[in-house]
Amino acid sequence: MIGEVTLASGRQAQYYVDVRRAVLLPAVFGDVGALLAQIATELDASAIGGVPVGAIPVACAALGAAAAGQHTTLERAFIIRSERKAHGLRRSIEGPELARGERCLLVEDVVTTGGSTVRVLEQLAEEEIEIAGVVCVLDRLAGGAEAIAAVTSAPFRALTTIDEVYPERPDR
Repeated sequence: MIGEVTLASGRQAQYYVDVRRAVLLPAVFGDVGALLAQIATELDASAIGGVPVGAIPVACAALGAAAAGQHTTLERAFIIRSERKAHGLRRSIEGPELARGERCLLVEDVVTTGGSTVRVLEQLAEEEIEIAGVVCVLDRLAGGAEAIAAVTSAPFRALTTIDEVYPERPDR
């Protein structure tokens, strides 16, 4: 989308990339899932989790690849809540139980400043979950990779960048 928008970071931008619109199509869902399942295997991750809300379908795509029989180390997916539930079991992580020290791949749809990802990395650290890596579908190249690197030694990868997707964007 072209036109002024406010991003999750609070920054204003002249364009918006909605990864969910693409990932929630069967062909893209399968391709993204296969790529993430492969990366999870390279990083020896047994679980994959998505930053709420945009990356939940991204994580599910990788689990779908595992369910379809693609060779991968992935055994489960999880969802990180923005806030711990105030009722019930009061979980901050939903899905199958994760073991302390379990190697997990954290996925994000779009990284701009990295703020959402950093908050989730801190939540996972509190739960003593080991981060095998952080992968985003699109890096807006606005400092997010550096912010993520400041809080984890796990590798950060982007499946694509804004320069590759939108080289003629207005802010260049």
